[in-house]
Amino acid sequence: MYHYQQGDETGAYTDAEADKNFDFDDQSIRKGFIRKVYLILMVQLLITFGFVSVFTFSKGTQEWVQKNPYLVWIALVVLIVTMISMACCESVRRKTPLNFIFLFLFTIAESFLLGMVAGQYEANEVLMAVGITAAVSLGLTIFALQTKWDFTMCGGVLVACLVVFIIFGIIAIFIPGQVIGLVYASLGALLFSVYLVYDTQLMLGGNHKYSISPEEYIFAALNLYLDIVNIFMYILTIIGLARS
Repeated sequence: MYHYQQGDETGAYTDAEADKNFDFDDQSIRKGFIRKVYLILMVQLLITFGFVSVFTFSKGTQEWVQKNPYLVWIALVVLIVTMISMACCESVRRKTPLNFIFLFLFTIAESFLLGMVAGQYEANEVLMAVGITAAVSLGLTIFALQTKWDFTMCGGVLVACLVVFIIFGIIAIFIPGQVIGLVYASLGALLFSVYLVYDTQLMLGGNHKYSISPEEYIFAALNLYLDIVNIFMYILTIIGLARS
């Protein structure tokens, strides 16, 4: 029996007590878990930025999607259904190969939609955003690995910040403008950068107060993936607004 505590808006579940069946302090278990998570994450990112590249450098692809708008709705439905399923159903998250199938479908849908967004920007802007995102993600991951600060205790604060951020985004819809757009995108990039550190430390376990169970490798990868994708989107928005 596991005791979980809600971790963040993506549905990450944290282990509030040491799991007696899985000695998370055991180096072999932890390292194997981390390797699995990052392998899944790398595959997700390769798929995603493959879609981004196609939409960015192929105008024909953009025009084809514009002529078939139903694809967007299909992608949205798949995205929502798979995310809710993985968030709410333990059997979906843990049962192989069902968990990989749902994660793959989610990644394809997210990649398609992100590719459509990236296609609205110039190629050099997209490449710049990819480079900055890669550098930021690497730097934050190294920081999460080395720092003595325990960000896993900040889950409640991060959720509160996310709620305020969402409310600010709704208000920003009714107050259009370059300045408020830049402020919103900057806050978004900052918020999900902190979430990336938070989710990384949840995955690491060890001396941190909260940790994610080794059985939740799909959710761990999904959390990190969503953090990086959101950082990319907001950085791309900042670059686009700054150049407009």
